[in-house]
Amino acid sequence: MFSVRRSLLSCCLALGLAGLGVAARGAPQAVSPAQPDSPTLARIAETGTINLGHRESSVPFSYYDNKRQVVGYSQDLMLKVADAIKAELKLPALTLRLVPVTSQNRIPLVQNGTVDLECGSTSHTTERATQVAFSTSFFVISTRLLVKRDGGPRDFPELAGRRVVVTSGTTSERLLRSYNESHGSRIQLLTARDHGDAFQALENGQVDALMLDDALLYGERAKARNPDDWIVTGTPMSAEVYGCMMRKDDPGFKAVVDRALTRLMTSGEASKIYTRWFQRPIPPKGLNLNWPPSEALLKLFRQPDDRPSP
Repeated sequence: MFSVRRSLLSCCLALGLAGLGVAARGAPQAVSPAQPDSPTLARIAETGTINLGHRESSVPFSYYDNKRQVVGYSQDLMLKVADAIKAELKLPALTLRLVPVTSQNRIPLVQNGTVDLECGSTSHTTERATQVAFSTSFFVISTRLLVKRDGGPRDFPELAGRRVVVTSGTTSERLLRSYNESHGSRIQLLTARDHGDAFQALENGQVDALMLDDALLYGERAKARNPDDWIVTGTPMSAEVYGCMMRKDDPGFKAVVDRALTRLMTSGEASKIYTRWFQRPIPPKGLNLNWPPSEALLKLFRQPDDRPSP
């Protein structure tokens, strides 16, 4: 009798434990409610962290203010996109890990997973699109020159025999090298690590001109000891668009980013952000760039797309 009772007890315990096992397997698991079909979104959902790439001195797009806080037009857009990603994944909180990037390392850092999303001042070109994915474009620029108001060259043909600085790894460097070769201009080309270093070389008299995207040139001018000493000039050598960079082959992540940017642009919110950074006093000196949006940018706000620069 005792052995029978023990056997019954063992059976009941086994059934009870099995029932607990079924209940445990049927309980909700700690996974993203959306079960995103995207490696990037899945990792963000799992870790509760997104890695955002920013620039250190791309005024007024993405740069450090006087308190070493990252600010700027592109930064504001990227933070709005991060909010949209948080909402998409239904996360109670999302940690933003800010990663500084340069013109030289921004693409490798996106490719190797250090950065999930980079919104700074990166031109979307066909060549770069073979290495990374780009979002809907959020800005339109042209490449020009920053020179001394008094006595500086006024256009690219006047650069022959002069010293010109560009930021290493930019489209301006590629364009000016090509121009130098095709025109036999004998331009003395110098490269700098970042835009701030490039402008410092100009302000200190080491070079005669700085070639860069026009919006960035106005930003560098705003940082000058005497901004009125400098002018943006020259026939535009190219017209380009800026986009946010992401890893390739992750359409799910790109779709979320594109939807957020498109909503910002078509709703008028991006226009308000533009006004804040291009038509109001900005850090570090409270200078107003006084630069109204171009017709090309207004058209992009009305009809967003992700086409690369020609």
